[in-house]
Amino acid sequence: DKESKAQGAHNFCIIDEIDSILIDESRTPLIISGAAEDDTVKYSEANKLVDAAKECAKDPDTGEYPEEPVGDFKVEEKNKRISFTDEGMNHIEQLLQQQGLIHGTLFDSDNFEFIHYCTQSLKAKRLFHRDVDYVVQNGKVEIVDEFTGRILHGRRYSEGLHQAIEAKEGVPIQRENLTLATITLQNFFRMYEKLAGMTGTAWTEREEFNTIYGLDVLVAPTDRPMIRDDESDIIYRAEDGKYPAVVGEIEEMHAQGRPVLVGTVSIENSERLADLLKRRSTCEMEECGEHHKVCSLKEPQVLNAKHHEREAAIIAQAGRYGAVTIATNMAGRGTDIVL
Repeated sequence: DKESKAQGAHNFCIIDEIDSILIDESRTPLIISGAAEDDTVKYSEANKLVDAAKECAKDPDTGEYPEEPVGDFKVEEKNKRISFTDEGMNHIEQLLQQQGLIHGTLFDSDNFEFIHYCTQSLKAKRLFHRDVDYVVQNGKVEIVDEFTGRILHGRRYSEGLHQAIEAKEGVPIQRENLTLATITLQNFFRMYEKLAGMTGTAWTEREEFNTIYGLDVLVAPTDRPMIRDDESDIIYRAEDGKYPAVVGEIEEMHAQGRPVLVGTVSIENSERLADLLKRRSTCEMEECGEHHKVCSLKEPQVLNAKHHEREAAIIAQAGRYGAVTIATNMAGRGTDIVL
């Protein structure tokens, strides 16, 4: 019914941070959903059962699964997939029968859905991690945006994954939603006749903008000559070497009274670095006490999705003498930092 359409014509669109929307999040789906049948109990039962399943052993030399793996399931971390072996299917079927959850075989039409419940439960346990992919607040599982570090309030994983994570975390399991329609951000914005946008980091993606969207990238020169020095990246073979080196550089900058803002990729990493600073750092700067009640090496400000309500206050103070602020990608847009 065209009269009930809420969306107008797609004539012209201007996008802020266009590279984030059209490149980084291009595959993110926009979903219209409706209520599905109540199967929350089945997710709870599947969550208990899959603890008995064992991952297939990998070849110690290659780190890959052999052609004929021994075990119940295989994990594809890159694609976030779980696949059961024939041995695993038989094991799950046996466990379900022992618990009286199915009668007959797992492949009967009435029982086949348990493969889905068990797959999602294993995916929740092995591939989705608390304080990285999501947080638990006020008895709810809240998704953390991997690009901005912010909580996506009201968003839920689809295909029963959110219910599986709720069962894993022991919070109330809400009813699953049924996907009625979906479109990726990329395909949605390609519907517009005219498309434009702005960002400070589009030049490196200029070929993708031209190939996928037919857009040219123009660089606006700075008003004054660039004074920033872009140093080369330092690559560490393991995190055990990287984190102590980061702590050492923070101490060096702090000793000069310079404010330090450290960016991390996850809530877990931000809290790990803050804890390492508290335990290992030392401060011999007399001026520090004039500006901070407690040395900011021992009490660094941590900004992540757990403390989003204090975002503006934390960022506003990040430029104080000797301040140390550790943040995820969400760090305070639109906030003036006083130096």
